[in-house]
Amino acid sequence: MRRLPVRSLAALATAGTLALTGCGTETSGSAVGAPAAAGADRTIRAHQVMQLTKVHEATGMTLLEGPTFDEGGRLLVVDVTAPAGKPKVMRVDVRKKTSRAVHTDDRGAYTSAQFSPYDGRLYLTDYAHGEVVSLAPDGSDPRTFFSGEVDGAKMNPDDIAFDKEGNLYVSDSRSLSTGDARGRVVRIERDGKKSTVLADGLASVNGISFDADYRGLWISELTQNRISYLRLDEEGDMTSRHTAIRVDGGIAQTDSIAVDADGNLYQALHGRAAMAVYSKHGEHLATVEIPTRPEGLESATNVAITPGGTKAYMTVSGPAGGYLYTFDALGKGTRQSNGG
Repeated sequence: MRRLPVRSLAALATAGTLALTGCGTETSGSAVGAPAAAGADRTIRAHQVMQLTKVHEATGMTLLEGPTFDEGGRLLVVDVTAPAGKPKVMRVDVRKKTSRAVHTDDRGAYTSAQFSPYDGRLYLTDYAHGEVVSLAPDGSDPRTFFSGEVDGAKMNPDDIAFDKEGNLYVSDSRSLSTGDARGRVVRIERDGKKSTVLADGLASVNGISFDADYRGLWISELTQNRISYLRLDEEGDMTSRHTAIRVDGGIAQTDSIAVDADGNLYQALHGRAAMAVYSKHGEHLATVEIPTRPEGLESATNVAITPGGTKAYMTVSGPAGGYLYTFDALGKGTRQSNGG
């Protein structure tokens, strides 16, 4: 998710007037470029489900992120820029086209949401304060799961991926400046007591997701517009890292990543209300577009694919508000197809 510089973000969050621009450096206007195609120009049309939020007067924007399904198949979404008193986590009934508040507070700037396979709680990354918090599935019982420095540096946690045992793998952006590659991938043990830097020197790492076989992590590096692959061993430690896909998005930048049961990658684009879909071999399979590129919708931040099905729900935001769109994914949904 693209944002203002960290110091500005933290100051605005503390003052209760958080202002974000999404995930990365600032852009203006709507994007016009297209992701690089490797022999495919298929377009998947997404259809509007509903508007979830309007621009908040207190923060000057709204930014939806982290769509994820609970055990009952209900969709949850976070609003990164929601001020105190407004819903920061919402539960959406996509059939009735209604939503209700699940959680709010006077502090957090939550950029992602994931349910843990270990304890079933909902985990949120607080980008501004460098924390990971958790909630009971109904939004009650808020707890600080992790806070403090990792290897001597405070995190700016963006997205989350869980392994099968419930350990967290977090994209730590740290810097949003081109040429200032201080981003990291951090693993936090499921009890929150130990943290380990798996990879560093990354260019504003943003999206993170395991591949379909849990053999490695896909990560997006926002200021380089690239997707990298981190191969892991059986202990969850990185054994190698390489650039896997270069995304030519024009003025758009790489945001969150989701992976379906077939191993396909869904790369969200900040600066363009679209997603690029790639195979695990780097082939560009399709681009998900919203109809007619309406004014005021600038970014597609993330997607959740129905577990065991192919119905996908994409979060889209801009000056026109925060919207939910739907499309048919190329593969079925799994844990790696939910938020992050």
